[in-house]
Amino acid sequence: MIMQRVKPLSRILAEGSDESHGLKRSLGPWALTAMGIGAIIGTGIFVLTGVASATRAGPALTLSFVVAGIVSALAALCYAEVSSKIPISGSAYTYTYATLGEVLAWIVGWALVLEYALGAATVSVGWSGYFTFILHTLHIWDVPQTWQHSHWDATPGIANLPAAAIIFLITALLVRGTKESGTVNAVIVGIKVAVVLFFIAVGIGHINPANYHLPAGPQAGEGGYFPFGWAGVFAGAAFIFFAYIGFDAVSTTAEEAKNPSRDLPFGIIASLVICTVLYIVVVAILNGLVPFYTLNVNFPVAYAVDSVGLAWAGVIISFGAIAGLTTVLLVMMYGQTRIFYAMSRDGLIPPVFVRLHSSWRTPWISQIIFGVLIAAAGALFPISILGSLTNMGTLSAFILVAFAVPMLRNRHPELKGAFTIPFGPYIIPVLTMITALGLIYFLRYGNPVVWGFFPLVWLGFVIWFVVGLIFYFAYGRNKSTVALEHTEGLAVRQPPVN
Repeated sequence: MIMQRVKPLSRILAEGSDESHGLKRSLGPWALTAMGIGAIIGTGIFVLTGVASATRAGPALTLSFVVAGIVSALAALCYAEVSSKIPISGSAYTYTYATLGEVLAWIVGWALVLEYALGAATVSVGWSGYFTFILHTLHIWDVPQTWQHSHWDATPGIANLPAAAIIFLITALLVRGTKESGTVNAVIVGIKVAVVLFFIAVGIGHINPANYHLPAGPQAGEGGYFPFGWAGVFAGAAFIFFAYIGFDAVSTTAEEAKNPSRDLPFGIIASLVICTVLYIVVVAILNGLVPFYTLNVNFPVAYAVDSVGLAWAGVIISFGAIAGLTTVLLVMMYGQTRIFYAMSRDGLIPPVFVRLHSSWRTPWISQIIFGVLIAAAGALFPISILGSLTNMGTLSAFILVAFAVPMLRNRHPELKGAFTIPFGPYIIPVLTMITALGLIYFLRYGNPVVWGFFPLVWLGFVIWFVVGLIFYFAYGRNKSTVALEHTEGLAVRQPPVN
């Protein structure tokens, strides 16, 4: 029963081919790769690596990145196969609708809302930290602490206004159009990668090998390369998994890719491989420059080079971090509205989210609504909670996409894509589901608990899940185009886009 109301695949593909009333196809393989890199490299490498090293994994954080990278790579293979067969806007939501049915499609779409919206809010808080640090370091302006922090931060304030400001700026850029935002993204991605390579070049000569094997103590834990043991490695992987969020945003651009069956798998896999290599090298150097327990700061990369006497390099890296976080915001907020565009087109949410601007051909109303909500979240909530909930939404989507791979092969054996995962339809999808569930379990480490035992991040996700199901059964189940076709025998009408 739960897998009923599967949306006909022929209609899904037809919707994506309607270029006269749909989104403009303007993105090639390297533009998609740049978009993936822009989404992946950001908060994880510039902000969360310090906290993860200091509180969870120590120098063994390099292995945490390997673990998180393996989980992401497995999921990327599933995304690549399904996106090449179903090249349509909506990412995991659309894939699930075509294979697992409407209820599970709604669940995964709702989880993706959590991923992209709260992910963007998380990044905006990190962006604010680097921005205010640069203003202070260059003696330009000291933003009052009251307007740098939310009420629940360790340093309490009223609201994080710089975080809200950057969200509004990105919203205005995306309302204007895909081509313009894509051009800005490509330029900033180049700057960001150059800064990462710059850190590697200047930092590698200042590594102190002793920092990889510190003696045991109150700050260094058990000492050595594994100061928190293997549990710390996996807890670190669950925490910095946020660093890999973004490659799936490439699949949300299917209706704007020039050759989606070829370009989507290329963009997803290429961006993931490039970023994984950069992550491992950067983290190895970072933990070699200073003792890991000193990295519990919001600007660990700049802090590390500054600590070895390279203050000038810290300033350059700080500007690169700002660029990196900006591109992550760009792609996350871009992907968010494209998912709602697909859900609205299916009638599961009100038609206002599918309405395009008459000249710019962008979902401008949806972009503005979410811009306001994301800005409020970034201004009012702490980064730890936002980041953990983002990971929960992403990992849940990974599980359902992996489940969709064998279902799609069984139900549509005639469908051929440009990419097929190796080792058959079950091995990699099952591994994806198992490893994603493992990271969800380890998210409990370092998070507050309620009732003395239940992690707050799990509770927040359950509440979000229940709210989503209530909305679905109250509105979407009766309004969806598939519901009208199945229950009333009516001709399916798509919501008007103009």
